[in-house]
Amino acid sequence: MLTTLSLTPSFGFGDRLGLATPGHIAALRGTKFAPIFAQQSVRENTRTGRTPQQVMDDAKRAVEAAKWDAPWGADADHLKTIEDIDPFVTAGYTFFTIDPGEHVDNAADSDPLDVLKRKAASFINWDHLSNLYLDQNGEQPWGRFETESLHRALVKYGGAIQHAVAMFNHLSQIKDKFDFEVSVDETDSPTTPLEHFFIASELTRLGVKFTSLAPRFIGRFEKGVDYIGDLTALDEELGKHAAVTRHFGTYKLSLHSGSDKFSVYPLVAKHWGDRIHVKTAGTSYLEALRVLAKHETDLFLKIYALGRECYEVDKRTYHVSAELQKLPNTNDLPSLLNDFHAREVLHVTFGSAIGKFGVELKSALIKHEASYFDGLKAHFNKHLSLLK
Repeated sequence: MLTTLSLTPSFGFGDRLGLATPGHIAALRGTKFAPIFAQQSVRENTRTGRTPQQVMDDAKRAVEAAKWDAPWGADADHLKTIEDIDPFVTAGYTFFTIDPGEHVDNAADSDPLDVLKRKAASFINWDHLSNLYLDQNGEQPWGRFETESLHRALVKYGGAIQHAVAMFNHLSQIKDKFDFEVSVDETDSPTTPLEHFFIASELTRLGVKFTSLAPRFIGRFEKGVDYIGDLTALDEELGKHAAVTRHFGTYKLSLHSGSDKFSVYPLVAKHWGDRIHVKTAGTSYLEALRVLAKHETDLFLKIYALGRECYEVDKRTYHVSAELQKLPNTNDLPSLLNDFHAREVLHVTFGSAIGKFGVELKSALIKHEASYFDGLKAHFNKHLSLLK
């Protein structure tokens, strides 16, 4: 049943080709997670040439064929403008991920206090804000506001909060029931636990009923590869973010770019428990390419050559660090799907590849349907087993 998922632990599967949902269903059966089977952003739809309705229809066909009768959701991912919302509402999506990242002021991390005060003046009466947040009751697990840290939080996230409120209000006018997520993960600087508290508190105060929140965590959560950074520091930081979530008790923490973050999942499970949403996308496309690397080598080599050609342009809207000169020279094509640099190059150039070879790619996956199904099931079993 397509419905809202509320605070049930949930897992999102992006399917850029419309053929991966059977494998997703097989991997998810028997786990604690409620699935999001239709999940696509405006950016992804633009690159794949699909519409919100087509993504929804592909997911529904697979759900019906698999006789999946438990709740499942559909995520209109990374919506940036009010105009982005309506086509997803029309198509029946239940989960709306708002991305106000363009309204985050990253300079607030380093602005002098006088600059912060000048910027802050445009948001709210300072006396009112200081009464709310300059706590006199001692340190909390996520920290404590002082005058400067409150100015930084307000300037950094004030515009993003206002934009999220506007998006929520518009959505509330045209849809009665929905899950609402606010995502600030695609920004230059991490969200501190104290800033997380500020965002959640302000959204709550301003009447936004949000199901989940995706901060920008420390380290690098790049596409299709494992976490890059200090796991000990991340462990401590995730615990503080979880403390903020427990304080409010009304929403889940959301992990974006969750594909293949195998070293992080045990930490997420430890700290977040059931208050969790994990979002994956491009890793299902990479599993499709793994099928080609094994069974349709000529087509794979064409896609790989195109990826090398398009990478420098296509990567501009993603946080990735692969380098073309570090791509391995090998005749073992399936092994490329285990290489950091090759995975990122192939991942972010999906739009170019589908635009040029989409018909051939889909035909090959239909021909090797069993191989794609088995690969997806195994790959996501590995993800989900670490999140118990």
